Amino acid sequence: MVERARDESGRARNARPRDRFGRPLPPGSAGVERIPDDLDLPPQQTLTFAQQLLDDGLAFNAHEVLEAAWKNGPFAERMLWQALAQLAVGITHIQRGNPKGARTLLTRAATRLSGYAPGGEVPYEIDRAGLIVYAEMLLAALDAGETVPAERLRPRLRA
Repeated sequence: MVERARDESGRARNARPRDRFGRPLPPGSAGVERIPDDLDLPPQQTLTFAQQLLDDGLAFNAHEVLEAAWKNGPFAERMLWQALAQLAVGITHIQRGNPKGARTLLTRAATRLSGYAPGGEVPYEIDRAGLIVYAEMLLAALDAGETVPAERLRPRLRA
């Protein structure tokens, strides 16, 4: 059995380097900079950081930033942050050439975004309606067997 790196509480941590799409690289390889496991930013900073990563084509890293907000944020907002993290993972699957995984995560993201505060205010100027349309556009492209170019994999998180 392979020993895994663990944090002070005993939870498994994967310090292995990763490529720009989040795929593990052999130990000792040069990968992209990792998102700290203990990241805890205010919501506006989270969105700014995630947007920068998406704009740079680093959807996997954006997912890790959004996932930290999902896990650390208020319970009432967890569905929203989870949806944003799943959107980023859906994009990651497109980048990795995995249309089945992309469909699954994009569908989950659109469903969660649709179900979050229906008819109500979405915090932090998050463009819920635009992101739902964006996820549906990606799903339609995947269903049509289209190759989605990198420049279409940079959604705007805020209106």
